[in-house]
Amino acid sequence: MDLFNVYKRWNIEPVRGQGSTLWDAAGQEYLDLYGGHAVISVGHGHPKYVAAVAEQLGKLGFYSNAVQNSLQDTLAAKLGKVSGYDGFHLFLCNSGAEANENALKLASFHTGRAKVLAFGGAFHGRTSGAVSVTDNPKIRAPFNATPNVAFVPLGDLDATEKELATESYAAVIIEGIQGVAGIQVPSDGFLQELRALCDRTGTLLVLDEIQSGCGRTGKFFAHQHAGVEADLVTMAKGLAGGIPIGAVLISPAIQASYGLLGTTFGGNHLACAAAIAVLDIIDGEGLMAHAEKLGAWFEAELKGDPALVEYRGRGLMIGLEIKPEHEGLRDRLLFEKHIFTGASGAGVIRLLPALNLPEEGARQFVEAWKALTR
Repeated sequence: MDLFNVYKRWNIEPVRGQGSTLWDAAGQEYLDLYGGHAVISVGHGHPKYVAAVAEQLGKLGFYSNAVQNSLQDTLAAKLGKVSGYDGFHLFLCNSGAEANENALKLASFHTGRAKVLAFGGAFHGRTSGAVSVTDNPKIRAPFNATPNVAFVPLGDLDATEKELATESYAAVIIEGIQGVAGIQVPSDGFLQELRALCDRTGTLLVLDEIQSGCGRTGKFFAHQHAGVEADLVTMAKGLAGGIPIGAVLISPAIQASYGLLGTTFGGNHLACAAAIAVLDIIDGEGLMAHAEKLGAWFEAELKGDPALVEYRGRGLMIGLEIKPEHEGLRDRLLFEKHIFTGASGAGVIRLLPALNLPEEGARQFVEAWKALTR
């Protein structure tokens, strides 16, 4: 048996990591500015994280949700405090797509409505419900197409208001910052107006913070820059530093009942211990402030750079739209300068490093960038 070949992979196999450094099987050292799709939020091999995961695995790695698990309560309390959503409820699952599926299901149950409004460029996951609100026909099979989902352009307030005025939508789902679309940041004003429209029409506001959450933008959630509160917030990726986890933060106005949601692996002992360790590190080491400071440094160094069409992002969620003559720059950064970055198509380089990226790592990237583009 061989693997189902759906991934385009570089011929590189990382075998060891420490902080923002990776080493491959041949011993080559790399600077990691992508963190495996924003997952490695506190760096590779952080000693507090390793100790917490190892200790928990030595005790009990898993049991189902048929029994009490005090780690879930500890995680809920800590996440509420660090995120500013202390009065909300928490449902734990395994991935971002699952979190979005459950959030949309809750919105539909709560409102009694079936429709969902999403935005152009959106990416909310690859499972059936999540992909139906994802604006990418390449991954949305005919099976996933549904008349219950409509898309409007991101930031188009008139189109959004026209749809929501029908009062037929259970939810609007929007990313705090669109990642796959190339780091598209909805304006604070748009998010504020969207919150007001949802309030007027009885529509729940779902904030997908799967990539943009966990302190990456300098606040715990990207939408908090706009001063708005969501009805449901979805999380995954950086929350447990590489151990699979998903989470839905749920307004106290939404009621729970036995059997409404469920999962076998969600909120297991190992994942909870990992997430608690990540939150302790983010909070205890001031990593949100560091992300904000280092992001401002990146912006000062690169905004207006002659190789760029546009610099986009907040904190350490950065999109660098390159001019056409620099296509292939991501591969050159990897193979000539040994720096991992992400991409959105051929035209946007994405930086999603660990929140504790050292300043010298940031300088190393900028020096490599300038060396390759001048």
